[in-house]
Amino acid sequence: MPRFLIDVNLPYRFSLWHSPDYVHMHDLGGRWPDRQIWDYARDHDMTVVSKDADFSDLAILSAPPPRFVHIRFGNVRMRDFHAILTRDWPWVCENIGRYRIIRMYADRVEGVGDDTP
Repeated sequence: MPRFLIDVNLPYRFSLWHSPDYVHMHDLGGRWPDRQIWDYARDHDMTVVSKDADFSDLAILSAPPPRFVHIRFGNVRMRDFHAILTRDWPWVCENIGRYRIIRMYADRVEGVGDDTP
């Protein structure tokens, strides 16, 4: 199972992310500059999960790890947020090793930067 680093711009109290495979930035002291988050994820072989588009550039310009899950749906009710992630998260976990970036939209999931031979 991949390990994930959850950015502060995503909910802290979210049942899907309460296991040893998930670390929320809140538990690491809150807000860090993007590069520091990226380096921490790389050093700990983690995937960054964020709404922050700046991580897309880092993912394209560097070889994995880390990889990046980009949450691309805007402000939605927590119930809807949970429903979307619960529906699509199994696909993300199955495919995170294949793509540098996975973009999650309310109606679809896309993989970018296919790393398979």
